[in-house]
Amino acid sequence: MKRFILVIIMMISTLGVYSFTGNTLDAKKTSYASYYHDKFNGRKTASGEIFSNSKFTAANRTLPFGTNIRVTNLNNGKQVIVKINDRGPFHASRALDISKAAFDEIGDISRGTIPVEYEIVD
Repeated sequence: MKRFILVIIMMISTLGVYSFTGNTLDAKKTSYASYYHDKFNGRKTASGEIFSNSKFTAANRTLPFGTNIRVTNLNNGKQVIVKINDRGPFHASRALDISKAAFDEIGDISRGTIPVEYEIVD
């Protein structure tokens, strides 16, 4: 009887742990995005690529380099797909720095930040 109870407890524990190990990288996240200043054109990013404000790239603190994400402006619903090639932004209220070309595609350059939702795409 003790073994049976022990097995039941172990199964419940295993199922409980399993339910928390889902890949949270696939989840949609909301935050704010800003865009890179032109002074960064031609400089190396953290991934080693040369930055260009005319490409559709972005910086994020945790996503792996080369990850493509769909960024949606929550104010107007416009979307763009960008590739992570840099680290940042290092401001607590923002999760993304995106290139000026990508920002202009979904938002107004005269505004410094926009509320966005982003998710990984294949």
